Amino acid sequence: MSQSNYYAPQGGLPPQTQLLTDRAVFTDAYAVIPRGTMTDIVTSNLPFWRDTRVWVIARPMSGFAETFSHYIVEVAPGGGSDAPEPDTQAQGVLFVVGGQCIVSIDGNEHVLAEGGYAYIPAGTQWQIRNTSDKSARFHWIRKIYEAVPGIDAPEAFVTSDTDVAPTVMPDTDGRWSTTRFVDSDDLRHDMHVNIVNFEPGAVIPFAETHVMEHGLYVLEGKAVYRLNQDWVEVEAGDYMWLRAFCPQACYAGGPGKFRYLLYKDVNRHMKLR
Repeated sequence: MSQSNYYAPQGGLPPQTQLLTDRAVFTDAYAVIPRGTMTDIVTSNLPFWRDTRVWVIARPMSGFAETFSHYIVEVAPGGGSDAPEPDTQAQGVLFVVGGQCIVSIDGNEHVLAEGGYAYIPAGTQWQIRNTSDKSARFHWIRKIYEAVPGIDAPEAFVTSDTDVAPTVMPDTDGRWSTTRFVDSDDLRHDMHVNIVNFEPGAVIPFAETHVMEHGLYVLEGKAVYRLNQDWVEVEAGDYMWLRAFCPQACYAGGPGKFRYLLYKDVNRHMKLR
């Protein structure tokens, strides 16, 4: 697949003349966070990160999505962190959507440019820095790793969007596919962060209703997405946050590809206490 035109938030503030009406919505089943809400005044700072700001677009909330957090991180030239992750039980995925950064994982350095992907296991020593002359922007998805006795923990790996061939969904003539960075049958992993790809006019032709929580960040294009009982328009830069069992479907209206970064929790028993 050719390189995508990844959308990345730029910050700033809307003018005083702009209308207040927007597409942001928060329900008991889903949330839609439009790209226009990711302004300067909703960024956060993190301990031990230099010249960095963060848009927090998902966090564990009792009664809603409870397994993950999702950040969009902007690191200015010269910025980064020597101690990025404070929780030794948290695993993470990084996906670069603008600029480039250098990630050191257990002493091994990797350059992550646009489309670069890194999986970082819980308890890993890692650092990140931006040595370029422009800001780097990347997604950082965090989840507490659920270890299983008798199953080894997964190892770190680095790859990129362009290095992974999408898996075509059955009976779709290639119009709906998933770029899978982890083998679906690899039970070492308890979360998947993939890219879902639609050609113009492609659909999810049924209302998916399942136990996995979802975070969906639109990387490219636009579509109409079914969330619970509602159809909502989404475009590049928008984020959808879906509670477990929230029905979902999609119609990619075009004119170009529709692609989103997808988080889901997988491969573990349901907690009963």
